[in-house]
Amino acid sequence: MSSVEDRLARMGITLPSPAAPAANYVPAVRTGNLLMISGQLCFGPDGKLAPEHKGKLGATVSMEDGKAAARLCAINVLAQVKAAIGDLDKVVRCVRLGGFINAMPDYEPLAQVMNGASDLMVEALGEKGRHARSTVGVIVPLSAAVEVEALFEIAP
Repeated sequence: MSSVEDRLARMGITLPSPAAPAANYVPAVRTGNLLMISGQLCFGPDGKLAPEHKGKLGATVSMEDGKAAARLCAINVLAQVKAAIGDLDKVVRCVRLGGFINAMPDYEPLAQVMNGASDLMVEALGEKGRHARSTVGVIVPLSAAVEVEALFEIAP
């Protein structure tokens, strides 16, 4: 088990089986030392969206549930990284996270919701988890509260 997975285990996190693509795309693309992870939804360990992680922030989803949904997305991102490269210790750096928040048009604290994913990445990867980030309010597939994509630098 990698040191990153050991850290996750101490946090009570076991990486789930990575979700299969829902359309005509692949979950990860590696080019050189960069690994792009397609957007991951807030599926729980059972592979399903919990009722509290479906709907819109500012309407049916609370800030706390939104942050928890973003955290689940980040866990699912790491599951895809492991599936793509086999060992999370090969991550040199999380370069960027992109957050897509299913929110009402007037919902402003998108960044605070996305902190659920950003915080998890730093907790899991330490300083290698600090990243650039964009966060936007959009309609997310399956009425999920949050979707997160990621770009990593990977050791050769």
